[in-house]
Amino acid sequence: MKPEQTLFSRNLVNWYKKHARRLPWRETRDPYKIWISEIMLQQTTVNAVIPYYQKWIKIFPTVEALKNAPLQKILKAWQGLGYYQRAKNLHKAAQIICAEHGGEIPEDPEQLRKLPGFGPYTTGAVASIAFDIPRTIIDANVRRVVMRVLALKGFADTSQDHRIEKFLRKAIPQQNAGTFNQALMELGALICRNREPLCLLCPVKSRCAAYQKGIQEIIPKPKKKIIQDLEVAIGILQQGNKYLIQKRPSKGLLADLWEFPGGKIEKGETPQDALKRELNEELDIDITSSRHLMNVRHFYTQFRVNLHVFHCQFKTSPKNHLLRKWLPINKLTEYPMPSGSAKIVARLQKNH
Repeated sequence: MKPEQTLFSRNLVNWYKKHARRLPWRETRDPYKIWISEIMLQQTTVNAVIPYYQKWIKIFPTVEALKNAPLQKILKAWQGLGYYQRAKNLHKAAQIICAEHGGEIPEDPEQLRKLPGFGPYTTGAVASIAFDIPRTIIDANVRRVVMRVLALKGFADTSQDHRIEKFLRKAIPQQNAGTFNQALMELGALICRNREPLCLLCPVKSRCAAYQKGIQEIIPKPKKKIIQDLEVAIGILQQGNKYLIQKRPSKGLLADLWEFPGGKIEKGETPQDALKRELNEELDIDITSSRHLMNVRHFYTQFRVNLHVFHCQFKTSPKNHLLRKWLPINKLTEYPMPSGSAKIVARLQKNH
């Protein structure tokens, strides 16, 4: 390793030891808990993850407990974190770990890489943080830090990763590799921020080419985020004190979650027209009248959804189906739902 890269690593790790946030998954060397935290932290902020992580470890304290849990319970515990395939992969991986590795998460990165949900990042994170194996990691924070250190212009995407990886392989120490990796991510989160980086507080600014050239504010090149607006009509069907929910398909967006029936409002349709069409298509029923109950807005990564929610009267009940359930209001919260549907349940309970 070149002297300047040794200095880079040393300064970075020393800074981390003084300034790292105290986070629950940093207080353990349990590979299972580190694995769970790393999966949760993908696509999610640290502050949002903390309560989910703490609740998860209480419900599923071991790989064995996770393996034995029904998928619905797992999805319910994950509800609100999004990208539900992550939770399904945790379940699948737990089953393999128990069947093939005696319930112990394997140390060998090549064995880790074969598990569901273990891409290069997760493999590197678990191998280095849990087992101190010098494996590099690249996430959004690391990518931004190294692009600035090397003054790499362009978008922060995978096209940069071969140059970033080359730098990291030379910089990562053979011991305390996990600390080095966490320090890089922490630097990106606290100092080398996406906007208004705090360069004067940076422990590696002397090694940062972008800082030396005064171009840190334009690296990486910002991407324009495209958000799609969706208008959706939702039907609340009630029989006595029970409400109808249905399960989404096992593949695709929000797979295996439960929701109220309804669908997208097409161009030229009123919410009532869309609701009538959707309930006829989904449930093969005709609604005789609908009363507006509420509007619920929710943001997903690429969508801004406005749910128009109606209480519906109908002629004949939907046919019984394995993927449909009539439930009293106090049971609705036991089923994993998309965040928008969960908000509807909360409002219904409040008004009940």
